[in-house]
Amino acid sequence: MLTIRPEYLGLKPGQLVVDLGCGHGRHVQALAWEHPVRILGLDLDPDSAAASRKGLHELLPADDPRCSRCLLAAGDCLDIPLPDNSADHLICSEVLEHLCDYNRAVQEIRRVLKPGGTLAVSVPRFWPERVCWALSRDYQHEPGGHVRIFQASSLRLEIQRLGFRFRRSHHAHALHAPYWWLKCLHWSRREDWPPVRLYHRLLVWDMLDRPWLTRSLERVLNPVMGKSVVMYFTAYENR
Repeated sequence: MLTIRPEYLGLKPGQLVVDLGCGHGRHVQALAWEHPVRILGLDLDPDSAAASRKGLHELLPADDPRCSRCLLAAGDCLDIPLPDNSADHLICSEVLEHLCDYNRAVQEIRRVLKPGGTLAVSVPRFWPERVCWALSRDYQHEPGGHVRIFQASSLRLEIQRLGFRFRRSHHAHALHAPYWWLKCLHWSRREDWPPVRLYHRLLVWDMLDRPWLTRSLERVLNPVMGKSVVMYFTAYENR
């Protein structure tokens, strides 16, 4: 289940792609499987970085050259362990909404990206996220959760101001929006409530089997109720 579309990054063999806030490694694994690029996956949570590494090794044998091109480690998006102008592409998917100082993170991203490098950012879309906040105060205050709701137009202008040119955008994961609304309706028993369990089974079926019905439905619904908004930028020349 990818949020970022790799075909919009302009990947070339040997380039360095950084997945900032890689979580359990869904973008890392997809890129490693299909593209001959070097990948650095970083996550502030060491357990998430370890899970990402484990998932990659379950997908690819340890001696597979695709696996050797990937490095997964704990790392802070406010202090990326790379020199200036060293990354060709950077993915920052569902990260900025967790940060009190997201401007600093974007500045750090700009520091490590080469001029002309691609930045792919995704955050929760305003109105589906606003519904979640309205349905559950506990959702708002979940430890490590979302500290703000972005207006896509405002975030786009802020990223542009920090040294990027906007290229394109799209929405993703429309089928996941109702799932989170159901969870927020009964947050205290969100995993055990039967409607949530049933909807989760639907999402797992969709992710594993990719049936034409749900894939077609999500393509139709994404512009209207996609849970995530995804934006692509190019880094300007250093100023």
